[in-house]
This record gives sequence, structure tokens and C-alpha cells, in this order.
Amino acid sequence: MSSKTDKQSYNKSKSNLAASFLSRANDLREKNLYKEAAAIYLNAILLNRNDVNSYYGLGLCYKYLKNYTKAIKNLEHAAELKPDFYEAYYELGICHLLEGIPCGAIKNFVQAIQINPENPNAILQLGISHELCDEADMALMIYQKLIENSPNFIKAYEHKSTLLMKLERFREASGVLVKLVKLQPDYASAYLGIATCLDKTGCPAEAQRYYRKFLQKKPLDVQAQFAKTRLEKLKSIKKHNNYLSLV
Repeated sequence: MSSKTDKQSYNKSKSNLAASFLSRANDLREKNLYKEAAAIYLNAILLNRNDVNSYYGLGLCYKYLKNYTKAIKNLEHAAELKPDFYEAYYELGICHLLEGIPCGAIKNFVQAIQINPENPNAILQLGISHELCDEADMALMIYQKLIENSPNFIKAYEHKSTLLMKLERFREASGVLVKLVKLQPDYASAYLGIATCLDKTGCPAEAQRYYRKFLQKKPLDVQAQFAKTRLEKLKSIKKHNNYLSLV
């Protein structure tokens, strides 16, 4: 009887100490002290091998320390212990992207979406993963679906328009960006994107208008000089064409 009581007391003490380590490690991680936090998470895991939160926290520390191999290992362990752990699968996908393995990220983002289909972030990252795997059509489809399901999610418009511009589908990109500025009129880079698309598709007058809008909103932006240069170039072309028409 005494032996059983002693064992229960020991297990309770061990559990309390593991919880104390976990709490301290979480506090350190929130202060961006990742190396220090990682050491304490390991202490917590030594005391409790089934502590899903310690494996998750340790995985995040390794992620921020850019040790993605160890991050993936610990996040996978957290996901094994808790199969419905959305954050673990999401962070696994992010770590695969950071490690330069976008095709490996896809299954993790799919799993995260299955657990929480209402969260747009995993859907966006799934689109990015397909894009990085040179699957542009799949990425565009995902971005469009995201726009339809979460019409106020600005990042979906950003990524879809950027990909369309990379593919030189400037008219489609311009259409996406026009929708974006209707949602968020102060989104300056969207005006620059529209101007660039119009410039590329031979609509100089409209391009000038949007270059001006961008410069009004962001006169000191790093892209301001580019916008000014294109604006002056389009003006000079117009003057030249007007002169030729009078000759």
C-alpha cells in the first residue's frame, strides 16, 4: 500500500515538474528566446514522453532557429500524438516550405485543411506549395476558390494576381487587382500592379492614371522611381505620337 502511494506521489511530482518546465519554456519562446526554450522543452519531454505541447513548442523553437530537420521531426511527433492538431500540420507544411521541399508540404496543408476547412491560411499555403512545385493551374484554382469562399482575404488576391503576372496573363491579373482595390482602396501596391498590367497590354492612358494613383499614395516607396520613370516614358511617347500626327 505504501509502495503504491509512493509511486502515485512520485508520478504526480514528475507530472507537475514537467508542466512547470512546459510553462517556463512557453514563456521563453514567447520572448523569442528559442535556444533557451528548446533546452527546457527537452527537460519536459524527458519527464513526459507523451507531452504533445512540449514536442510542438520544441518544433517551433527549431523552426525559428532554422533547424528545419529537427523542427519537422518534433512537429511530426506532436501530430502523431494528437491527430487532429491543426497547428502541428500547418507548421509542418511551413517547415517543409522553409526547407525547400514544397511538394512535401502539400500533404501537411491538406491534412490541416481537413481538420479546419474554415481557416484560409492553410488553403493559401497549399496554393503557394503547388505554385512552387510548378503546378500553376492548380495554384490558380486554389487561389480562386479561396477568393470565392473568403472574399475579404486579401492575400488570395495578392498571390493570384502575382502568379498571373508571372505567367504574363496581364489582363486577368489586372482584373484580380481591380477587385482587390475595391475591397481595400488604400492598398497602394495594387495600383502599381494594375498600372504595370495596363502598360504591358498597350493601354498607356489608363496605365498613366494608375501610376499616378500609386505615386499619390506612396510617393516615397521603393517602387516610386520605377513608377515615375514609366510615367515620364509614356508621356514622352504620347507627345511624340501627337507630333507625328500633326506632320
